[in-house]
Amino acid sequence: MIARFAIPFFITVGFVIIPLLLFLLCRKFLPNKRYGTVVGILLAAIEISLVTYGMTAGFNQLEVRQIEYVSADLPAAFDGYRIVQFSDAHVGSMTGSRQKLVQQLIDSINGQAADMIVFTGDMQNILPEELIPPMLSFRQLYARDGVYAVLGNHDYAVYQACDDEEKAQNCQLTKDIIRKMGFDLLLNEHRIIHRDSDSIVVAGMENWGLAERMPKNGDVKKTLNSQFSTLNSQFILMLQHDPTCWREKILPECNAQLTLSGHTHGGQFSLFGWSPVAMSYRDWYGMAYEGSRALYVSSGAGSLIPFRLNQPREIVVITLRKK
Repeated sequence: MIARFAIPFFITVGFVIIPLLLFLLCRKFLPNKRYGTVVGILLAAIEISLVTYGMTAGFNQLEVRQIEYVSADLPAAFDGYRIVQFSDAHVGSMTGSRQKLVQQLIDSINGQAADMIVFTGDMQNILPEELIPPMLSFRQLYARDGVYAVLGNHDYAVYQACDDEEKAQNCQLTKDIIRKMGFDLLLNEHRIIHRDSDSIVVAGMENWGLAERMPKNGDVKKTLNSQFSTLNSQFILMLQHDPTCWREKILPECNAQLTLSGHTHGGQFSLFGWSPVAMSYRDWYGMAYEGSRALYVSSGAGSLIPFRLNQPREIVVITLRKK
């Protein structure tokens, strides 16, 4: 229900409720009523301007972020290996005049000439039908070692107003369309990537989140299956939509050196490096380390609510380095 009405709720709050509150508070608490009226109108106008900017120019921005991850466990043949991560496309928000943002995203990814492309979940907002218009566009993505994906919470039909049978059918349709986009969809599965006689593992867990309503389908051991003991000694790149899974499941249950996540959108708003989403998530944006093991949380390439302020949409180019 919340997801279905997120955009009208945000517009009502951003353009009506908050400006009105700012105006009324200034009128009430500033010592001079006339002065309070002027200040209230000014603050309300500034707030409306910021929301308008965030829903237009702010949302249109796409940043290419370059980071490195150094590991002693990385095979020598993979030193310099380049991975492009994108997350939280939410293509249902890229309709009408925003359809061009899908092609902007695809061109930016392909422009990095990566060895591998990975998508860390939330391709849709609510319904699988949202994925049909950009399906052929996503087939343009190319990397030498493939394009891999995992599902995010929005991809499991949890926000759809229908019975369980229809939700299951819609979830399967979402999976089918993502595969038709050209992605190798990993559902608690892994693949082996080879360079000469060396190899690394790309593993994709289904969504697992701490929040009560989040799907908890992810299974670390199933992802590495019967080869767990062998694979756990290799370099593992783990894909998992929800970053809370890293500390709860991935760190204690396997040896994945680098985990890539999304889900938080970096709060879609930040001020001096802080966002309100930090009150809900310990790891909400950027790189986090536990010893030599790391998690990168992307701010995402889209969002359910088309709004960004000082926290642009991003793709991330991760270069692996041998220590």
